[in-house]
Amino acid sequence: MEDTAVEEAEVSGAAEFAPALIAAHPHGNSVAVAIGPELRVCDLKAGSPVLSSDDCGGRSHSDAIRAICFSVSGALFASAGDDKLVKVWKTDSWRCIRTITSEKRVSAVAISNNDLYVTFADKFGVVWLVTLGEDGTEQVSVDNKPVSILGHYCSIITSMKFSPDGRFIATADRDFKIRVRMWDYINGCLLDTCQVRDKMGELLEPNETDDSSLAIADICPSNDGSLVAVAIQSFNGVMLLACDVVEKKLSFLKVITTEKSYIPTSLASNFSSDLLWTVMGASNMPNQASSQLLTRLRIIPCFQKDLISSDNSHAILEDSEVPHGEKLLLALQGSLDIAKQEEVLASVLAALKVSMHKMLVKKNYSEERREQRKRGRNDKKIKN
Repeated sequence: MEDTAVEEAEVSGAAEFAPALIAAHPHGNSVAVAIGPELRVCDLKAGSPVLSSDDCGGRSHSDAIRAICFSVSGALFASAGDDKLVKVWKTDSWRCIRTITSEKRVSAVAISNNDLYVTFADKFGVVWLVTLGEDGTEQVSVDNKPVSILGHYCSIITSMKFSPDGRFIATADRDFKIRVRMWDYINGCLLDTCQVRDKMGELLEPNETDDSSLAIADICPSNDGSLVAVAIQSFNGVMLLACDVVEKKLSFLKVITTEKSYIPTSLASNFSSDLLWTVMGASNMPNQASSQLLTRLRIIPCFQKDLISSDNSHAILEDSEVPHGEKLLLALQGSLDIAKQEEVLASVLAALKVSMHKMLVKKNYSEERREQRKRGRNDKKIKN
């Protein structure tokens, strides 16, 4: 019991900082932003905020949301986080149809391409599978509990995706390397690697070029698969990589910079447009009130290789140019008061530069401590 308690404290203590997240409906119907326990959704067809309905009443989550995603069909949406809950929502009504309880805090979530399964990863790197009802309905067996299917030993999983054919689940964890990889997932072959440090050295301050400052916060492919956008801790902008599937190459293309006070914490795109959605924000910071759960939204147009010009001018939409303008910004940011935003986001910016690596950079344990943690996990499996 003591070992487990210590491990729980170590994992949760290293991840108190909770970055804002963003996800885009694959067909452009809506955009969702998570900040702390709040889930904000904007209907892109009507240009209005969406009121979600949870059978449990109240807000969607009671603690910081750590992972969100739409299903490939767009019919379902999943959210999960520090309250150890995974919630599945129907996007036509934004009603929560299933709440799954995890033994540990959740760090990643994904929905299968046929909408029949949801997978989630806990803070100890174990991936769990749950069967949903037919067509995403809530008609499931009472004893349909999560089943563990794979795990990353003592490492937090930061993202998880189903392969297009639904046969594979790809997971990423903290491997203490600052790089972006291109894989042949069917054969398990690494095709190419882009070292971020080599490309970012000239763009960052001298004190921001160590590994903890260059942690990769998020990656996002374009709808045509020709580009990969990369968000990097401490960097005010995104790096764009060209993805050549035929030549099996991943190469640096360009960098799009934002204002100094804006560092993206999450990226999203969809199949129906060429927009790259970015968000900045954080929760779980010292002395942060609920009224300070503000986010800042930035949208990059022409997120396709053939449309990206070499000129950075007009690369980011002004607030007046975003779809539905102030209605969308108010729904997703929480405020239109620029002065209030700047005050709150200034503290977020400071936290981003010193805190994100605690969540993304893998801890180094002594051999003795590794064995102790391993014994604790194996003992728990035997008891179960």
